[in-house]
Amino acid sequence: MSSFKITGGQTLSGIIEPQGAKNEALQIISATLLTDQEVVINNLPDIQDVNNLIDLIEAMGAEVNRITRSSVKIKAEKINLEYLQSFDFSLRAVKLRGSIMVLGPLVARFGLAYIPQPGGDKIGRRRLDTHFTGLQKLGAVFTEYGENGLYKVEAANGLKGCYMLLDEASVTGTANVVMAAVLAQGQSTIFNAACEPYVAQLCRMLNRMGAHIEGIGSNLLTISGVNKLSGTSHSMLSDMIEVGSFIGLAAITGADITIKNAGVSHLGIIPDVFGKLGIKLDINGDDIHIPSHDHYEVETFMDGSIMTIADAPWPGFTPDLISIVLVVATQAKGAVLIHQKMFESRLFFVDKLIDMGAQIILCDPHRANVIGLDHKHTLRGIRMSSPDIRAGVALLIAALSAQGTSIIDNIDQIDRGYQYIDSRLSKLGALIERID
Repeated sequence: MSSFKITGGQTLSGIIEPQGAKNEALQIISATLLTDQEVVINNLPDIQDVNNLIDLIEAMGAEVNRITRSSVKIKAEKINLEYLQSFDFSLRAVKLRGSIMVLGPLVARFGLAYIPQPGGDKIGRRRLDTHFTGLQKLGAVFTEYGENGLYKVEAANGLKGCYMLLDEASVTGTANVVMAAVLAQGQSTIFNAACEPYVAQLCRMLNRMGAHIEGIGSNLLTISGVNKLSGTSHSMLSDMIEVGSFIGLAAITGADITIKNAGVSHLGIIPDVFGKLGIKLDINGDDIHIPSHDHYEVETFMDGSIMTIADAPWPGFTPDLISIVLVVATQAKGAVLIHQKMFESRLFFVDKLIDMGAQIILCDPHRANVIGLDHKHTLRGIRMSSPDIRAGVALLIAALSAQGTSIIDNIDQIDRGYQYIDSRLSKLGALIERID
């Protein structure tokens, strides 16, 4: 298993461009199963999770033609439903959590699917109830199947449109139900739908394929089912999590960095949250320039109380950037309460930061009080392990700001979500080496 060796404290500067959005890509790739015609996908990130899902689709019988590292043609004309019962399918599907999103398209188009418990980050309970109950309301029937932990999902007479109120605004759950509903008979109304830009992108793509979806970008979607979808082409947005990661990297290392093609109009409150930490951003069109910061001071509330930064469903602050904000806060001037509401194990990497010299009080699994060092005491390099994608990159950013050498093990987790991150950061002046 590979590791990163990082020599921290380097002066970073330059231009970097974010990859295509990982979370959008997993939805779009799954949606290719809804049609027997060709779908062209551009600006794909070349990362493990995306490549594993493409490989899974191909193993199911789809024709896959990789045009470039970032473009692919997929034609799911023939799908081998018997393969879905195989051990090989289960083995591939459990590698990534995004595999759950093949479920809706398969049931909608073929009336039958099998799915194991998918894998992914170990960041606490991540229920699949929204996926399952949403599909059940459309008429799918779930039964346990065989000894491999498979679920058999059937809709022998086709799916039927209905009204549903989702129990949570799950992004992947919304995507799964939407993909099923576009081929269901009649009209479906989905309330409390996730309204992230990536879900909106999926809906717009489906409409280009012939679906009838209204309310795109809101939490109330109305879908009139159709009998068949056609092919199309689609390009990913820039990955907002990478954009936020690069903002945090620039701030904590005092770097002068420009993020090109950042997709500013799709970032929501992300720039504002970094602004609460005292980080200044110059936005010029679709580019973000982060000037070098000798220090940055945390804002306080009007009554003088400590600043609190919390995650929430869109348009709130994305939970995928909580780890980044926490690391950046360690070198701010002032104190911040980081409140991770949505996942109870995502803050359990702070022990590594404490070992590096950060002043953090972990109040409980959801809250951490960070007392900023204001760059008066730099973090120190240590050996650590990446527990998940986002915490792994947060630790990488911390290591780049630290004095001395750090080793980060288990970087397969980082590779799942960030393409060529070592070579891209090296072009900014980082000293980072991939070792076995």
